[in-house]
Amino acid sequence: MAKRNNLLGVGGQRKKLSRADQQGTGPARNADRKTAAEQKQELLRKMRERAQGAESDS
Repeated sequence: MAKRNNLLGVGGQRKKLSRADQQGTGPARNADRKTAAEQKQELLRKMRERAQGAESDS
């Protein structure tokens, strides 16, 4: 019977956690991500308003 000591990689890969995530200070990163999403929504809103303004001028 073959030995199976080298089980590296069995069971999939784990996400590598940063030091901040390991120490439990990870939510700040999520807040930054949320802020970026809010900025994107604001930008899309402005672009839509400009597009509607351009249509009404025509």
